[in-house]
Amino acid sequence: MAQQHLEPTEPVSGHLGPSPTGDALAGYLRSQATEFLRALRQHRESGGTAAGAEDPVDAARALRRSVRRISASLHTFRPLLDPEWSESLRPELAWLSGTLGMEHGYESRLERLLLALHRLSGAVFPTQPAPVGGGPSAPTAPTPDRGNLTVGAAKAGALLDRQLTLARTRAHSTALQALGSSRFHAVADSIAVLASEVPLTRTAVTTDLQPLATAAQERLEDAVSALPLVTAGSPYNAEALIHGLSPDPSPHPQDAPWHQVRLLLRLHRYAREVLASSMDVRLLTAGQCLDRHRDASEAAAAAAAAARTPRIAPATAYALGVLHADQRHEVEAARFAFQQCWQKQAVST
Repeated sequence: MAQQHLEPTEPVSGHLGPSPTGDALAGYLRSQATEFLRALRQHRESGGTAAGAEDPVDAARALRRSVRRISASLHTFRPLLDPEWSESLRPELAWLSGTLGMEHGYESRLERLLLALHRLSGAVFPTQPAPVGGGPSAPTAPTPDRGNLTVGAAKAGALLDRQLTLARTRAHSTALQALGSSRFHAVADSIAVLASEVPLTRTAVTTDLQPLATAAQERLEDAVSALPLVTAGSPYNAEALIHGLSPDPSPHPQDAPWHQVRLLLRLHRYAREVLASSMDVRLLTAGQCLDRHRDASEAAAAAAAAARTPRIAPATAYALGVLHADQRHEVEAARFAFQQCWQKQAVST
């Protein structure tokens, strides 16, 4: 497949003075460790017991934010940190971030799918949330038979509600168990120490951070250049649709490189934070496009999984099939939006 190569983003550093060294990294890690401890205290004070309660959810998100930044810094700037310490902590941070994110993932997936069912069929669901704006619309999909779709949409919505609410409840219990485990307490203790003492190497204090941050940017640019951008925004990506409706429950093969770019973009953004570079709105917009891509991809997979439920009515299966196709079109829209955003970055540099 022919590839469309996009130009790189602007250089990482926005500094006019001396480049930051390991001292800046230590300060950043201490601040993120402090944020983690503050969020942990908030979570404990709120009890963290009721699924959907605002304070525990906010505290859990704050925990994840700080954990992601600490983990990203340990990855990008690992030559400047004690290797035994950082290599033992990184997988624990990944476990914690993933565990804390599951509940929110199921919740947002259900909301997205019910919104899409409502938009496609005109059906009204009891817990219908308000529409969420942002970003270009998906390429126009073939108009479904609204009459037949409405018949199955209510049952499809009820099936998704049962499956994803159950998954969310289990994820909430898993997160609570994790936060009370000895494994979590060991991670929290390590971060508490990090708030006052960062285990830098002997030469880190005088080492320029710029080359390591630039390397993170170059990894991102290489990954973007390898994306199948020819199909990004295609009105009808048949390969994407056929795979999702097949009996194979494995992740869609087209999505993996895009998910990888999303992770590399996050590493690049956090490296810029360590260097105290000026915030680039275009990078934030590109990240939002990739978040939309991930959300639509996971929602399409959830619709396809629900359609594989044994003994469901044909009208329900039809509604879930239309829903899956709609979310795969949203995937294409997000890819196209990212491509447009990335091209604007290249033109502006």
